[in-house]
Amino acid sequence: MITVAPHTSNWDFLVGVGALFGLHLRVAYLAKDSVFRGPLGVIMRWLGGIPVDRSVSRDRVTEMIDTFRAHDRLVVVFTPEGTRKRVTEWKTGFYHVAAGAGIPIVPVAFDYGKKAVIIGPPLFPTGNAETDIRKLRGFYAGVTAKRPENFVG
Repeated sequence: MITVAPHTSNWDFLVGVGALFGLHLRVAYLAKDSVFRGPLGVIMRWLGGIPVDRSVSRDRVTEMIDTFRAHDRLVVVFTPEGTRKRVTEWKTGFYHVAAGAGIPIVPVAFDYGKKAVIIGPPLFPTGNAETDIRKLRGFYAGVTAKRPENFVG
């Protein structure tokens, strides 16, 4: 699993696609279903996109754990903020997926101040979500977002 932050702009997607092509890495990612409509939807799916209908409440954590267990090799990208808007708390589903599937979390930062994509060391979930997420958030401290006013590091 890869976590990417800060996620404050649509430009983050293009930076991420560029990084993935540069690393020759194939990933999957979840995105709101509205971005999969029309011709853009074909491109989004080709890039690994999985549409999510946010209007329907489901146990997506269990679904994702089952998905990881069903694949020998799978990399899924999550944005812990869950939106490009300013949030003070991260969503925790990504953490519970990693813990439940027994997979590491690799943090990746898009630092617009340094014009760099930074890949951090993997974090293996200990089961203590609060402590582990605090460590992950620490990795992103000092990173400059595309829209800094929307990022709470």
